Amino acid sequence: MKQMQFTRFGNPAEVAEIVEVDPPGPPGPGRVNVQVLASPINPADLLNMEGRYGAELPKLPQTQGAEGVGRVTEIGEGVDNVKVGDLVTPPARGMWREMVQGPARGLVALPPEADILQLSMLRANPATAWLMLKDYVDLQQNDFVIQNAANSAVGRHVIRLARSQGWRTVNVVRRPELIDELTALGADHVLVESEDLDDEVQRVTGGDLPKLGIDAVGGVSVQRLARCVADGATVVNYGLLSGDPLMIDARETVFRDITLKGFWLATWFATADPGEIAATYAILGKKMAEGLLEVPVEATYPLSKVKEAVAHAARDGRSGKIVLTMGDD
Repeated sequence: MKQMQFTRFGNPAEVAEIVEVDPPGPPGPGRVNVQVLASPINPADLLNMEGRYGAELPKLPQTQGAEGVGRVTEIGEGVDNVKVGDLVTPPARGMWREMVQGPARGLVALPPEADILQLSMLRANPATAWLMLKDYVDLQQNDFVIQNAANSAVGRHVIRLARSQGWRTVNVVRRPELIDELTALGADHVLVESEDLDDEVQRVTGGDLPKLGIDAVGGVSVQRLARCVADGATVVNYGLLSGDPLMIDARETVFRDITLKGFWLATWFATADPGEIAATYAILGKKMAEGLLEVPVEATYPLSKVKEAVAHAARDGRSGKIVLTMGDD
């Protein structure tokens, strides 16, 4: 079977290769085989291939693809939460391959009527948005949440999920042409990032400052968000789009009691109860089938054209996700 791998760190379009490997054998007890159908290219995939993601460098060779959608083809002894033919979020990392084997722990059958490309983006970004919204601050009806990189896939999910729960959003972007688009999506306020961001947030919220800040950028953007939230609020960082270390002043942490937390979905998977994982994806799968979590897709590429796909995903100013399909059609 075909599988993407890289054996050195560098420009993703240069280090990505397609290799032929043996397909997985019959699944053992508690395990399943899944035919991968589609997998998106996320910023974390590109950063990992560049050697700029995580606490330590991954061992090489490595296969990318943190999320995707596939169809169960075989189940091992004792597996009763999914059956052959079910659509699932594949049970292991490294989705840029035609077949994967992994534990059935936490798997849940996804709605068969949902769009395959949208389901391929269910594992990482919707769950990241949902867990950051609900696990750090006890948000009440009409509370404000502020986020940067609001036009990203996670940012769009934050907007829609917050609105579905009765929470309001202040959304920070770098380009003014995104304002109308995100407003149509359900954003309450969309602001262009600037040195005066805290004054703008004070104005649009009428002084009812956000209790939760969500940062995907790092660097000075963390400090800008911290200046915009209420005393005692929490800022959650989940990305490093700037490539710069997180910066926050003691005025915010010491004198205003702002808490800075980090979120990594892999940690949640490693520590959460299987029932919680299954329940989370059952909720998100239902919301996706209802069209609540739709994300624009700019282009799809077959796995055989992974070099072109990662080069496209690295471009600035894209209007949607780039998704790999695990075939030549």
